[in-house]
Amino acid sequence: MERKQDWIRDLVVYQVYPRSFMDSNGDGIGDLNGVRQKLPYLKKLGVNALWLSPFFCSPGDDNGYDVSDYDGIQPEFGTMADCEALIRECHALGMRFIIDVVVNHSSDEHPWFIESASSRENDKSDFYIWRDPVDGHEPTNWWSVFGGSAWEYVPARGQYYFHLFSRKQPDLNWRSPQLRQQIFAMMNRWADRGVDGFRLDAASHYAKPEHFVDSTLPPMPDGYAPAFDQLSNTPETHAIVNAMNQAVFTPRQLFTVGEVGCQTPQDMQDYALPQRQEFDAIIPFIPPQEEVGKKVAEVLRSRYQSQYDALHDGSRWALFLSNHDKPRQVSSWGDEGALWEVSAKALALCLHGLPGIPFVYEGEELGMTNAYFPRIEDYRDIDSRNVYRTLLLEGKTPQQALQGVWEVSRDHARTPMQWDDSENAGFTCGTPWIGVNRNYREINAARQEADSLSVLHFYRELIALRRRYPVLRDGDLAFLPIAPEDRLLVYRRQDQGIRLLVTANLSHQPCALPDSLSSHLRTCTPLLTSYNREGNPEAGTLRPFEAILWQETAEE
Repeated sequence: MERKQDWIRDLVVYQVYPRSFMDSNGDGIGDLNGVRQKLPYLKKLGVNALWLSPFFCSPGDDNGYDVSDYDGIQPEFGTMADCEALIRECHALGMRFIIDVVVNHSSDEHPWFIESASSRENDKSDFYIWRDPVDGHEPTNWWSVFGGSAWEYVPARGQYYFHLFSRKQPDLNWRSPQLRQQIFAMMNRWADRGVDGFRLDAASHYAKPEHFVDSTLPPMPDGYAPAFDQLSNTPETHAIVNAMNQAVFTPRQLFTVGEVGCQTPQDMQDYALPQRQEFDAIIPFIPPQEEVGKKVAEVLRSRYQSQYDALHDGSRWALFLSNHDKPRQVSSWGDEGALWEVSAKALALCLHGLPGIPFVYEGEELGMTNAYFPRIEDYRDIDSRNVYRTLLLEGKTPQQALQGVWEVSRDHARTPMQWDDSENAGFTCGTPWIGVNRNYREINAARQEADSLSVLHFYRELIALRRRYPVLRDGDLAFLPIAPEDRLLVYRRQDQGIRLLVTANLSHQPCALPDSLSSHLRTCTPLLTSYNREGNPEAGTLRPFEAILWQETAEE
């Protein structure tokens, strides 16, 4: 039997947001059979694992991250038979199947919550976080991530329940032994269905304080204060994840990746080092607001150096620039205009040249860009609407607030996949649940399939190179201190005498290389360049968003 640690080493994961990937029945909503239709496309891309964002029963307050039945398939996505067929077909193609498990909270329409909220004396009474009023109001001044108070009053109990996110997403109480066993049993049922792994949503917040106290952090415009310092990365949360590992992950040999809010290298190590027996890898949650307007090379060097330093000793780490919670990477880090193609390729090369497990988000391999809808009514995401509301409370005009949404909206990543230049980008023959990006006639899979130098073909080459050169997967990483560090990203991968070098100019202007590096590169062989359409590198200079993977001369 193949050992888990062996197949994990080779993973390249593709994330699908099912609602927006492919609609098979014309209702305007992507579905599981649509994903099945596109499995040959994913196989040809070279990925060997598929991660699906939630497709469970849900009222849709947070696009599926509010689950009302962990064992049921949302009807608009299909049936359990469809899901089981998708799992079988993934396995037949040599692809692992990973699902998103949301157990920090559930929907307020989950039967557990309905029963828990009905009275203080019932079998599920302790499945959620309930507290008595304090002086006739909320127990604390805590803020909900999606706006307003983190507490909601239920007259039937005469108590407030805690919700870190939407009021329709009550937080689960992991101190309840019965709840814990119910969740572990649910995870094992999915393993029985053939699931190979889990991505665990909001995993750093599982444990809540036994005694809630007011936050002393600065309040938001609505008067409530964030309190992540009191509920993130606590020893009790780590104990919960370890218990999951012992009860489910290790016995079932499941690959696991946790979405965690890490503040320090120690936080990363605590979740992901093997001896901790928690997750196999982590996706550090980084709010889009922290990335707007930053120097790309500086940010990426600092981020990946710290993650490598923390995790390279025995752990795998998740490599990503895009996911369902972030704007499109080309729009955030690259260029949407004349340098669109080369910047999409440069960002890809810089990421896939690093050690760890690369994650490709749907449409990233096409260089899909932000959508910039002209009205707030065009947005579907609860967080985007909350950003708009918050900016209005701060005194911004409606247009300024909309521009603020443009910078950070999660809906940029959730517009329909752009398959071809037909109506609705080939995503649906119906009316799409959210608007299609207006540039779909220029940026689509069919057009790039026919162009051997496209972004799509570039991703295929990158993924193939990781398999051809194991040093890209297993080798040591060293960032070279090459000025100007706010524009140049240079790093070496080395293993068993094989040395590869990445040089990248992540800016909009040409950048001269230091003489010593330029001289060294004359002895190196370029394997892949973001300017593959334009020709060979220019001596001594990197063009705007030019990234090159070099093979260095073998060491004497």
